[in-house]
Amino acid sequence: MSLVGAADLPWQACAGGLRLAVRVTPKAGRDEIAGVSVLSDGRPVLLVKVRAIPDKGAANEAVARLLAAKLKLPKSAVRLESGATARLKILTLDGDAQQIAADLRALAVVR
Repeated sequence: MSLVGAADLPWQACAGGLRLAVRVTPKAGRDEIAGVSVLSDGRPVLLVKVRAIPDKGAANEAVARLLAAKLKLPKSAVRLESGATARLKILTLDGDAQQIAADLRALAVVR
């Protein structure tokens, strides 16, 4: 993986909010948003680390809780679209797309 430029963002506006591509690292030392990166196939992703183990959806729940807290959204506004058992996930974030994108940009330290 390599660092990403501002043109390659892992989120895009959709009906009612944003779609977000995430690469999750479970069993991490702490819960954190670790920035934006580009996969070897060129796809940009938001790097998210969680302490939870990938068992019975615990890591997915931890990702949803972390993003909801950091973006000041209700947990119900963060929905898993695909990737329930994979490290690469697509999430939908319900709300004001421009505000969520600005908050993600600040959290991910994208310039």
